[in-house]
Amino acid sequence: MERFFFERPSPERKADIVEFLDEFVAYGSLIHGAGSLDKIYEGYSFEQALERCLRMEDAAYAKSVGRCPGKTFLLVREQDRRIVGSLNLRWELNEAMLQFGGHIGYSIRPTERRKGYNKINLYLGLQEAQKAGLDRVMIGCTADNLGSDRTIRALDGVLERQGVDPWDGELSNVYWIDVADSLAKNRAVYAPYVSVGR
Repeated sequence: MERFFFERPSPERKADIVEFLDEFVAYGSLIHGAGSLDKIYEGYSFEQALERCLRMEDAAYAKSVGRCPGKTFLLVREQDRRIVGSLNLRWELNEAMLQFGGHIGYSIRPTERRKGYNKINLYLGLQEAQKAGLDRVMIGCTADNLGSDRTIRALDGVLERQGVDPWDGELSNVYWIDVADSLAKNRAVYAPYVSVGR
């Protein structure tokens, strides 16, 4: 059985992180949940993007650059230590993010999709949300993103509303998940896929 764990972005993983991000670009796929690491495509060096990513945990810094404080995780497959996904957890939302962005953003790299990995990604994200003291989390996705929609519903997301997100003009679904309830209900399904001791 494949097992997974969360790892924080680090300088030691530079080549793997860049390769992970480059895959999204190669496939013409949007990168979600990378927490500023994708700034390398806006002229930042990897080191600058990593520093910005890690500094987002500081609320004052995050607000100074117009972002919500948050923490970024890489979803790593234990067997080969390949980065298969990313997740960004935000524990304090501004007005814009409370409308459509939400507490959690995530992605699975294009070549690793349709394997159920994002459900494990979200399960681990809910564990981190609980550690951060969040009772409920909001997650948004475009209405035509059926994979993300299924992931959120699988972890007991309840649809609150649907509307057009002014950021991209897309029709989007907004869900809420009760963190403790979802973790309890889904432990038997997803805990076996979580790397022991991490």
